[in-house]
Amino acid sequence: MSAEDELRGRVRQMQEKAQQLSEAAERAADPHERERLQDKARRLREQSEQDSDPGGGEVFPSN
Repeated sequence: MSAEDELRGRVRQMQEKAQQLSEAAERAADPHERERLQDKARRLREQSEQDSDPGGGEVFPSN
């Protein structure tokens, strides 16, 4: 498996986890727990976007 395939797999896993957290937030009765889960999902989505952007991170330097 190439480094690019590993990166895609990791990004996909982060996106799936973010979706699971969003769904859990929708079901959460406690407002604080809902907000915590939403924040965690948002951070994971942002991280997965950064990791999947070849120009935006350390994964694929432009040198």
